[in-house]
Amino acid sequence: QVQLVESGGGLVQAGGSLRLSCAASGRIFNINAMGWYRQAPGNQRELVTRITSDDRTTWTDSVKGRFTISRDNAKNTVYLQMNSLKPEDTAVYYCNAVINGGNYWGKGTLVTVSS
Repeated sequence: QVQLVESGGGLVQAGGSLRLSCAASGRIFNINAMGWYRQAPGNQRELVTRITSDDRTTWTDSVKGRFTISRDNAKNTVYLQMNSLKPEDTAVYYCNAVINGGNYWGKGTLVTVSS
């Protein structure tokens, strides 16, 4: 089976940076899309960014120009580089991927931005 594991969350001051990683493991035939969602307590889970197999990206307006998404050479790990972090970026960040035609979620990694 397929598993997604996130890492890289932690505490950071406003204006700082973090890099999140999401590694997909298992028998992988095709990754159709990978992306990041986030959810703060009391809020809806929202899409942060997504990249398709055709390298098309989607971004929420609140992070455009501050965050970037990239892949490693094996195409099974995706990174989220977060710069100029704001307190409103505080949330649990979840990796999401469409792999072998199925939809998978990681367990999440907590990002806390202090002011």
